Amino acid sequence: MEITEIRVFLKDGQDKKLKAYTTVTFDNCFVVRNIKVIQSSNGLFIAMPSRKVKLSCEKCHFRNEAGSKFCNHCAAAIAPHESSNVRGEDAKAEHRDIAHPVTKEFREYLQTKVLEAYQKEAKEGGKQGDKTAEKETSILDSVDVSEGETTE
Repeated sequence: MEITEIRVFLKDGQDKKLKAYTTVTFDNCFVVRNIKVIQSSNGLFIAMPSRKVKLSCEKCHFRNEAGSKFCNHCAAAIAPHESSNVRGEDAKAEHRDIAHPVTKEFREYLQTKVLEAYQKEAKEGGKQGDKTAEKETSILDSVDVSEGETTE
C-alpha cells in the first residue's frame, strides 16, 4: 500500500502538545482523516484517529462514556470496575482507535512519512501564509468596487 498524498493542518500555539492534524490518502482511493502529530518528551509521534469508548448502563442500557460515575440517562451509579477496566488496567483506555496499522513495519512507514510532511509544512508554514496574503491582495486589487459595481 502506497501513501499517495498527505495533507497537514498545523495547529496554533507554541506550548501545546498537539502540533497538527493530517489527512492521508492511500493508493489514490482510501483516506484516513484526523491522524494527529503530537509532541512528547521523547519527540514527535503520530496518534491514529480515535473515539471515546462507551459502556452500557446495567439499569437502562444507555451508552455512557467510559469513566462516567453516573448514567447520563437514568442517573444510576456506574460501578468503578465497569468504567476503569475497558482494556485491562490502562488509565488511557477511554479512547479506541478507529483505524490503525496492523504491522509494526507499516506503522513505522506511516509515521515516517507523516512526520516528514509535518516538518516540511512547519518549515513552509510562514511562507505559505505570506503567499496567501499576497494572493488575496492581488485579487482585491483586480476588483473595481467604485459605485457598488464590479468590473471584469
